Amino acid sequence: MKNEYTIAVLPGDGIGPEVTGEAIKILKILESRLGLNLTLNEVPVGGAGYEATGHPLPEETLNTAKNADAVLLGAVGGPKWENIDFSLRPERALLGLRSSLGLYANLRPAKIFPALADASTLKREVIEGLDILVVRELTGGIYFGQPRGVETLPDGTRKGVNTLVYTEGEIERIARIAFEVAQKRDKKVMSVDKANVLECTGFWREIVTRTHKEYADVELQHMYVDNCAMQLVRNPKQFDVILTTNMFGDILSDEASMLTGSIGMLPSASVGGKTGMYEPIHGSAPDIAGRGMANPLATILSVGMMFKYSFDREEPNAWIETAVESVLNQGYRTPDIMSPGMKEVGTTEMGDLVAKEIEQ
Repeated sequence: MKNEYTIAVLPGDGIGPEVTGEAIKILKILESRLGLNLTLNEVPVGGAGYEATGHPLPEETLNTAKNADAVLLGAVGGPKWENIDFSLRPERALLGLRSSLGLYANLRPAKIFPALADASTLKREVIEGLDILVVRELTGGIYFGQPRGVETLPDGTRKGVNTLVYTEGEIERIARIAFEVAQKRDKKVMSVDKANVLECTGFWREIVTRTHKEYADVELQHMYVDNCAMQLVRNPKQFDVILTTNMFGDILSDEASMLTGSIGMLPSASVGGKTGMYEPIHGSAPDIAGRGMANPLATILSVGMMFKYSFDREEPNAWIETAVESVLNQGYRTPDIMSPGMKEVGTTEMGDLVAKEIEQ
């Protein structure tokens, strides 16, 4: 098995550098424990990339990502860059990375750690034991479709246009990812669309159904997106793997994340090309940046997903999940998951606690 890996580290903006710093701490411990040789190449992205070069995705950053075995991303964006040209805003770097690296599948788990069952706004009996994986198509759909933009009509009024487009190949390849990850879980896939209204997602349903014939051991069901949004709140444990489009997945994965009590707890993996990208699903949280309050656990858990999906090493992922669960069971909490009777800690201390558990 390979023992040398190059990781492109893109801290980004806001709390990105803080949480990424704690993830690097975990990487160094795993490097020592597993006898690996990790090369970490840190480069700017998002607002930091714009400040350094005038573009949110500098050429050096993109080349570093392309030449890496995996990418660790913090977060991008903030009010400082809200008034610049749309094409240069920090968030455009994410779309550029996904497209350039061929990352067409986004895997977002929503898993409840037992110690945080009461942190959810839903009743314990509704969410206890929750373990969902949202498989979101990432490089197609309405976010990328053409034509798009705002145009002026002959009568002087304006209209905005975004186009929902999916090809047969784009649907088939994301469906395969969902069925293959389901084979390693509870073997259930819920494909989410709006086939009763949108012809494109009716086509989605057709291709997903056809692809499913190659995965007889996996159960496939279909659900309209509005019903899925309701069912995630009503009975979320009915789901195992949720397969859906770019826009629907963007919305549903954020909804699923809040079932767990905090968006600061959830990692993600973007895969499909040679180089996978791993990031927490929370944003840059500029209101708490630099205050040592950010929850680093989602970024640390993203490191676990990196070892699982890019390095084909399941054991380090299990170590990280066990370490996080142990720290939570001991009552340690960052402010976003704090509850009465628990022990509040900051970003660095939480990283240290997880690191100590992994070392043991």
